[in-house]
Amino acid sequence: MIIRHMAVVVLLASTAALVGAIGGRLLLPQVRPEAAIHMVLHHDIGLDANQRHRVEKLEQLFATRKQVLERTLRADNARLAKAIEADDGYGPRVTAAIDQSHRDMGALQRETLLHMFRLRSVLTGDQARMFDAAAERALTSNGPDAVGTGRPDPR
Repeated sequence: MIIRHMAVVVLLASTAALVGAIGGRLLLPQVRPEAAIHMVLHHDIGLDANQRHRVEKLEQLFATRKQVLERTLRADNARLAKAIEADDGYGPRVTAAIDQSHRDMGALQRETLLHMFRLRSVLTGDQARMFDAAAERALTSNGPDAVGTGRPDPR
């Protein structure tokens, strides 16, 4: 009888924990790493007016470049789909399409990192250290998002 009660208590506690965990993920906002960097840059490190202006200019330039690269990645996906159909399997056209897609993903990652370094150049030493810490967290997070994945800007 005691074992039966213990089993019921364990089952209920496990179920409650699972429901709580799932509910928390669904109901509470998940902060993506790049959003955390954005928050640090725009809210936590105290940019002065000149810095804000320079950062805004850099972000406008990057947004334009990022849009071009994201369009390229979508076109790569379309070419890959056509190559799969044409090769009817993993053939030379599929391999070429994958290789091109990887080059273009690398270009987006390079542009993202260059953007990060350009932003960093606007900052003072203390601000840069805070920014670096946020960037390190973003690059080492276990979540599905990472810097340079082509996700929309969280603003």
